[in-house]
Amino acid sequence: MNRKRRKKNNYPWLLMGITAGMGLAIWKINGKKACVASRKEQVQKRLPSMKSKDRHVYFIGGGLGSLAGAAYLIRDCHFKGENIHVIEGLKILGGSNDGGGNAQNGFVCRGGRMLNEETYENFWELFRSIPSLEVPNKSVTEEILNFDHLHPTHAQARLIDKQGNILDVRSMGFNTADRLALGKLMLTPEEKLDNMTIEEWFINTPHFFETNFWYMWQTTFAFQKWSSLFEFKRYMERMIFEFSRIETLEGVTRTPYNQYESVILPLKAYLKSAGVDFKINARVFDLDFAPEEQITVTGIHLEDKEGQKKLIPLRPQDVCIMTNGCMTDNASLGDFYMAPQYKPEKPMSAELWENIAKKKTGLGNPAPFFHHPEETNWESFTVTCKGNKLLKLIERFSGNIPGSGALMTFKDSNWLMSIVVAAQPHFKNQPMDTTIFWGYGLYTDRIGNYIRKPMRNCTGEEILIELIHHLHMEKDKNEILESIINVIPCMMPYIDAQFQPRKMSDRPKVVPEGSTNFAMVSQFVEIPEDMVFTEEYSVRAARIAIYTLFGIQDKEICPVTPYKKDPRILLKALKTAYR
Repeated sequence: MNRKRRKKNNYPWLLMGITAGMGLAIWKINGKKACVASRKEQVQKRLPSMKSKDRHVYFIGGGLGSLAGAAYLIRDCHFKGENIHVIEGLKILGGSNDGGGNAQNGFVCRGGRMLNEETYENFWELFRSIPSLEVPNKSVTEEILNFDHLHPTHAQARLIDKQGNILDVRSMGFNTADRLALGKLMLTPEEKLDNMTIEEWFINTPHFFETNFWYMWQTTFAFQKWSSLFEFKRYMERMIFEFSRIETLEGVTRTPYNQYESVILPLKAYLKSAGVDFKINARVFDLDFAPEEQITVTGIHLEDKEGQKKLIPLRPQDVCIMTNGCMTDNASLGDFYMAPQYKPEKPMSAELWENIAKKKTGLGNPAPFFHHPEETNWESFTVTCKGNKLLKLIERFSGNIPGSGALMTFKDSNWLMSIVVAAQPHFKNQPMDTTIFWGYGLYTDRIGNYIRKPMRNCTGEEILIELIHHLHMEKDKNEILESIINVIPCMMPYIDAQFQPRKMSDRPKVVPEGSTNFAMVSQFVEIPEDMVFTEEYSVRAARIAIYTLFGIQDKEICPVTPYKKDPRILLKALKTAYR
């Protein structure tokens, strides 16, 4: 009787937390367009020469943010392609959206960027303008969504215990204290969360970190206990509808192939056909600014692939748009017989950001993100097999055919290991008799349950053997190993950098105050209400940069969809919290 009464009394508390907390930013939505328009007008007043037809734009970094910005210039600013320059420090474009390899040496995905139909507003809008490379007369958006609707996700093995049992995760596992802490978090303004971690918020309810919800939410989005409370709160607000289906991950949108081939290649082809200039293996290490208080870039310092240092001078009408941080910097690959190197030294994108932040105020602070590699690293691995022996065993174990499941997490794994089996083939050059899947571990410094070494020191073979034990497939071990072409581990020291605890001011605005010709696009800029570690964040940043600097008035940036004020979604979330 008392238990029922307490539950009933706490029900409105959580509803208040979800409703009020999710609604804190709603007042901003109506004023958002006016704010964006005002920023455009300010920039245009400072830079009348932007109306010149003879201007060049230099993108530093060849990731999705830069490529999307170039596409907006062509589509919405009617820019000449030859006046757009993309400068990339590595030998390939795409940033953290990658995928490569072959059937002889093995395929590799450093990571998997999950798309989402409901919250990728600007991403889908942009890619409706990008032609598919595979399907005639279709856009990339149509291609991806058609494929996803034909391959729905309904994971049946989200959490697995040390005995190899698939756990019932229909209940989130919350107790009263967990619910109250979540509700209070939703009521708390972001301004009061500077530098706070998730663990600090739930310090009085440690049970929260043993719930089904935490294991699923943590591994789906790669949070750590020491991650930023800002980002956790934003994910809860932005993905409130996902809260109600986290146990099946039905909201994951699949691409026909890996993200490099499904997203980057068609975008690159579109830009190349317009004449965009790509410079690869060219590392930008500093920018020059005009001496006045305004932020005006006058020169770009780079080192080419031959090691020669050069200066690109910028005229008053030219523009510089910079990627001010890359989560996959310093990533290194191993193979079946060799562990990857752990390279925690300062990455090149952070070095550039640090150099310019010393020169001008308002350009953010890279230190919270790139000075703590022991907190920001995790390791992925890609398994390439001859035939489908292992995939069939995983299918029998999980109940999901390849592409229909989602993240399978071994919750008692010392490495907190998870795997994903995508629809096959996952690469365009993948033969029919070859299969692949991808996985990762969040705790690379911990000794494995079966392989008594830290994950970061393990070869691809040792990581696979650890997985075989967690799947309890020891009797099939020899047959599985005989079918393996390669297991390629990838150590990424800064892959979680964007989740680090920070102050509000540590991430700069896309177009900083006082800028006349400079913007930043990355997962390390500040976009109110939106969540990092997503494709949408890069595309939205690019659109803000272009529309603000070039005064685009006849098109609007898609706002963050206010799912947080939809009473049906809130009711579902509330019911889920009490399951």
